[in-house]
Amino acid sequence: MIEIERKFLVTSAVFKEEAYQATRIVQGFLNTDPERTVRIRIKGNQGFLTVKGKSNHAGTIRTEWETEINVTDAETLLKLCEETVIEKIRHEVKIGSHIFEVDEFLAENQGLIIAEIELGSENEPFEKPSWLGKEVTGKIPYYNSQLSKNPYKNWKHEH
Repeated sequence: MIEIERKFLVTSAVFKEEAYQATRIVQGFLNTDPERTVRIRIKGNQGFLTVKGKSNHAGTIRTEWETEINVTDAETLLKLCEETVIEKIRHEVKIGSHIFEVDEFLAENQGLIIAEIELGSENEPFEKPSWLGKEVTGKIPYYNSQLSKNPYKNWKHEH
């Protein structure tokens, strides 16, 4: 499956009022090689194993494969993951015909809020809410796999 998405920083907490759902996510990476990342995730009461390929030059397109696994297996695999485990609350917000997934990071990445939108094509138009800030699509430090290695709390906030 091909994933086409764009990422943005978030400028205010207004998205929380507009969200129709919020789910806690805990995830770690068994492999963070840029050619292929392997992620373990617990989202609510579901476990997932995800493999993502290398992004295109713009950072908008990459291959993604995901399968559901039981939560007990996911908890066990999280113990085998590299470095920092990522914790966040995902807020889902419907804007026009699209859904923004707004990740409010916790723990080591507290203070970082990123909105992602999945698109049908790279140039598909979409409505931009007032709380959507600077685009960070393709900016490596904002990838979850990199946040597990270099958490937001360690940044000098130059990104």
